[in-house]
Amino acid sequence: MSNWNQILQEINDEAVRKSLDAQHAVDTIRRKYLRSLSDHTSRNTIAYYSGFLSKPGILGIEINDEDKNGLMMAIHGLDRQEGLDLILHTPGGSIAAAESMVDYLKRMFGKDIRAVVP
Repeated sequence: MSNWNQILQEINDEAVRKSLDAQHAVDTIRRKYLRSLSDHTSRNTIAYYSGFLSKPGILGIEINDEDKNGLMMAIHGLDRQEGLDLILHTPGGSIAAAESMVDYLKRMFGKDIRAVVP
């Protein structure tokens, strides 16, 4: 498993190799590791996170009612028989919005959901 410095170096190398801006390089590497995890577990994997640690005080980064639409788009087309691994890294938010999201995920995946909260 790579450490943080190795990941940063990989992002930098990706940006240089493909002439990408930093954000595109980060996205490419993020997707690579999410795909690797999904392939390893043979499960759907979604990462739900915000920049609350790197951008403290910014508004709209908590779980809210709009997030359910994003979740619907994220799971569209996934094989629901593979279950779901959900990585959550947020500062919390609306209880009602979180309950609505959980209810939706349970309807889509039944009880075959694992949540990782770092």
